[in-house]
Amino acid sequence: MSTATQMPCVGRPRAFDTNYALAKALEVFWRKGFEGTSLTDLTQAMGINKPSLYAAFGNKEQLFLKAIELYEQRPCAFFYPALEQKTAYQVVESMLLGAASSLADASHPQGCLIVQGALTCSEAGEAIKETLINRRRDGEQALCERLQRAKDEGDLPETADPLLLARYIGTVLQGMAVQATNGICSQELRQVAELVLANFPKSNR
Repeated sequence: MSTATQMPCVGRPRAFDTNYALAKALEVFWRKGFEGTSLTDLTQAMGINKPSLYAAFGNKEQLFLKAIELYEQRPCAFFYPALEQKTAYQVVESMLLGAASSLADASHPQGCLIVQGALTCSEAGEAIKETLINRRRDGEQALCERLQRAKDEGDLPETADPLLLARYIGTVLQGMAVQATNGICSQELRQVAELVLANFPKSNR
């Protein structure tokens, strides 16, 4: 009779739900920022060890970038879906009211991860800061192009400057994000949005 015994499997990676783990990482980054988040913070929230984190997501910077992608794909994301509205006014209305609702939603950390992440990065996080700045610029460019189309179609007055208007709306949205982080509620943010909308340029046609 054979006396050979089966050796236990060692070093087997722990099975986990990567989508769930990434969502938990997003929450931590959103709450603490890129530099304020430690690997221990991440592994504890994600329910995995460091080797599993590295194997599934790469380093901390790569994990943060994956979290940003998830952040922009959330069901409550409001910026890019707003560009599909029929008129320039409705585009901006959807963005501003969406921001007022989402940025101060108590079901997740307040404010905007992309705005706050760029504000808090030091020289050590320069690559992350630059990535976030570029994402904001991409959004500004997308809004500018949508407003230019509205102007070409007569939906905005001839005197409207699409680029300046896009920068103005972007500045308001970033300010709303900071205010939400400071504790302003959705209703107060909505009042800001309504003031902007009351002065939004409309075509005379």
